[in-house]
Amino acid sequence: MQKQKLGARWVWTLWLFAGCCSAAMAQTGRKYSNEFLHIGVDAAAFGRSGAVVAGVCDVSAGYWNPAGLAALEGRYEAALMHAEYFGGLAQYDYFGFATPIDAVSTVGVSLLRFGVDDIPDTSELIDSDGNVNYDRIKLFSAADYALLLSYARKSQSVEGLRYGANLKLVYRQVGSFADAFGFGFDAGAQYTLGNWVFGAVVRDVPSTFNAWSISTTAELDSTLAATGNEAPENAIELTLPRLVLGAAHRWNWDDRFGLLAEANADFTFDGPRNSLVSADFGNIDPALGMEADYRQTVFLRLGVGNFQRSTDFAGVRNTLWQPNMGLGFRYRGLSIDYALTDLGDQSSALYSHLFTLKYRWGS
Repeated sequence: MQKQKLGARWVWTLWLFAGCCSAAMAQTGRKYSNEFLHIGVDAAAFGRSGAVVAGVCDVSAGYWNPAGLAALEGRYEAALMHAEYFGGLAQYDYFGFATPIDAVSTVGVSLLRFGVDDIPDTSELIDSDGNVNYDRIKLFSAADYALLLSYARKSQSVEGLRYGANLKLVYRQVGSFADAFGFGFDAGAQYTLGNWVFGAVVRDVPSTFNAWSISTTAELDSTLAATGNEAPENAIELTLPRLVLGAAHRWNWDDRFGLLAEANADFTFDGPRNSLVSADFGNIDPALGMEADYRQTVFLRLGVGNFQRSTDFAGVRNTLWQPNMGLGFRYRGLSIDYALTDLGDQSSALYSHLFTLKYRWGS
């Protein structure tokens, strides 16, 4: 009992400290920087609207909360996901791998790519004689890449406590015109107390830095000047910290049926957004998710999140929200998960179908 009280106090202290750090660090920076890192991974998590920070305990924890890797089952686990957005215009891919290195520590690696390929470059469509030459059209890609290196550990002094961190390496590219290199860190913790699990993760602490390098040709500069545009200059871009808190509870009615429910709150500190709770000091984006299972083999998932304030053309304020659902099947370490986002078209987002394949092996 004493250990549980000590653990609870430790976790609450961590949450308060993380919140203060995030608020203190969020003084300068660009809103919506590196947003591709906040899309999410794993169809099982999408089916629950990303409300997984407390309960995640598989390879995808390397993205959601690195502390969850310390609860990994099996010797190895790998995951693959592919999704398409905007009618197939944008491609989003994820690969994850994790393995324990001893009785209390686990390491993982996550790779993400979000990109739009085969974009026509018409900057040289007109030649020096003023003729339109379609052979001068080139294709390029605008893509964002991220590599997450994760480490997680079970506490030896506080029972039920797990903690972990990520090193994030970012590369962003816009054809041959510009690219950026960046790095940052995440830190997270989970605490199990009976059937409850509490989670906290601070992303981009103290900030994620991107250094942009712009490369233009003399002909492109001439085209930009003729059209009244200016080429951007080399710059440093900062992604400000955000804090995500979560609480999950599991019910087991018998050996066959179980239910896991979780609530998350995502705190951002970069000025007012169209969030459900928005103020000058920060914003709160809630998400709720649940997962019902039969013998840990068949899964049904529901979630709601992405709450936004919106004003229509008549000036009427509305609250938009995004309901998601998903299905999953697991057999002998092989998991196949599917998610349909924006079920019922209640938000401004478009429908997306996501699939994830995960495999766990070894003991």
